[in-house]
Amino acid sequence: MTHTPTLTGQDIGQAERATRAVFDRLLAESGTSFNGWVILNDLDSNGPTLEQDAQVSRLARTLRVDEPPVHAALDDVVGHGLVGRAGTEITLTPAGEARVRQVRAGIARLAARFYGDLPAEDLATAHRVLATVTERANAELAG
Repeated sequence: MTHTPTLTGQDIGQAERATRAVFDRLLAESGTSFNGWVILNDLDSNGPTLEQDAQVSRLARTLRVDEPPVHAALDDVVGHGLVGRAGTEITLTPAGEARVRQVRAGIARLAARFYGDLPAEDLATAHRVLATVTERANAELAG
């Protein structure tokens, strides 16, 4: 009797932990913390200038952490000249833009190695399944 593999939460968790470990190594090589990367990426995607308190609150919810670690990460990227502060606004600096490009180039290389030879239809199916699982988990947390 053969056993057909089925996707489990353990499979998803193992894949997440393995890819996150590789990503954390990439971030460490660039001198960027994970929370710092989230701030830089968010500013690049939604900025380049955002209201500080609103961004910290939103990112804390997204990361499912309290606000102090996000404030600490923001202080760190400001201290490294990647983000500037002016009053209540924060702005991605040219050095921050360069860091975003550097990390995204690394992500592209990793994605090519991890996903490049997988069939497009398999990737589309995995995307739909993971999006559904995420949606259900978020609904569970909200309810």
